[in-house]
Amino acid sequence: MNRAFSRKKDKTWMHTPEALSKHYIPYNAKFLGSTEVEQPKGTEVVRDAVRKLKFARHIKKSEGQKIPKVELQISIYGVKILEPKTKEVQHNCQLHRISFCADDKTDKRIFTFICKDSESNKHLCYVFDSEKCAEEITLTIGQAFDLAYRKFLESGGKDVETRKQIAGLQKRIQDLETENMELKNKVQDLENQLRITQVSTSPAGSVAPRSPSTDVFDMIPFSPVSDQCSVPTRNGTQPPPVPSRSTEIKRDLFGAEPFDPFNCGAGDFPPDIQSKLDEMQRQRWRGSKWD
Repeated sequence: MNRAFSRKKDKTWMHTPEALSKHYIPYNAKFLGSTEVEQPKGTEVVRDAVRKLKFARHIKKSEGQKIPKVELQISIYGVKILEPKTKEVQHNCQLHRISFCADDKTDKRIFTFICKDSESNKHLCYVFDSEKCAEEITLTIGQAFDLAYRKFLESGGKDVETRKQIAGLQKRIQDLETENMELKNKVQDLENQLRITQVSTSPAGSVAPRSPSTDVFDMIPFSPVSDQCSVPTRNGTQPPPVPSRSTEIKRDLFGAEPFDPFNCGAGDFPPDIQSKLDEMQRQRWRGSKWD
């Protein structure tokens, strides 16, 4: 038992054993932070840590940063530090790893405890600011130690191993929850990137080729420039090819050539008719000349 608890060991504890062994005691406080210390206990050790973190917090406060608020859950299994609104566990300090706990007698709002980190095996000093409950929180942690020690004696040491296993499982669950949250964030980021890619490659912004306009009979209007173009109509069929102009002499329904009096020979008509045709031919020639 460290010095912070020995001065209170003969006094009556303020919580029932069931509250700390089957549940937990919650407290709200401001978290100044944690820093590495060289020794696992000692008043001077925590005093130096408090001065260091107060100075660092003063610099952050001058930059406009506020001291974060946390919720402490104290039980015979340890001290959990949670975010008050989301209840996310920020630190889980197992009781058998806490080696020292004390409140600051020069500043009644400050209390601290030293805990050995489970991963780095370094001793870290956690510093908190509570305007009214600093001493009460220190005593509650002391009571949790007292109950845990009694259970250790009653179980012959088996309870300690059980609590270690429970603490290890709790830490594993916490790591899995953190990993799950990170994976959810990555999936969300990938979905957002995919959505942006689909929008940027959507054909909505591209200009579709315009089909030629048709009339009320679904036919393409005649254009002398495009008479040789192969443009499908709206129903998808090709228009019939335009017949080429032939130089052959056309014939009528009965197979006879069309009559042309000017192309006939001179011996085909009587003399009087032929003379009139010649006169008409000369007049036609004079008219075309003057034009």
